[in-house]
Amino acid sequence: MRLSEYLKTVIFSIGIVSVSHVLITLFGQTIPNYVSGFFREVGGAFMLVFVFAFAFAWFLRARPHSRPKKYAIVAFDVFGNQVELDGLRTEFRNHDVAWSFMKQYKKDHPLHNFAMVADTPNSEKKTIFRYI
Repeated sequence: MRLSEYLKTVIFSIGIVSVSHVLITLFGQTIPNYVSGFFREVGGAFMLVFVFAFAFAWFLRARPHSRPKKYAIVAFDVFGNQVELDGLRTEFRNHDVAWSFMKQYKKDHPLHNFAMVADTPNSEKKTIFRYI
């Protein structure tokens, strides 16, 4: 009788140890590995979504805006008042040409300041592009 009780106790103990080993392996390694792998992939997907959202927002913000068709040069005196100088060309179709004329006018009239302005469709006032 003693041997059968001892055998039952040993088999029961081996069963307990086996079940506990299975539970420790399941909850200590298997489930955390699958869950961490899942969250690692989800985190990577979120990062990819954020990168594309940032790139899309940047693309919308940095797309080329409509450039003005006409540029004008406005002269200012020493006090900052707008003045008309005789003999100066003030209307231009090209930004570079207007800038070149403006630099030449600054050399010819050092006591005056000059601004390159244009009408933009979103503004009621003229927008100053360059000022020297």
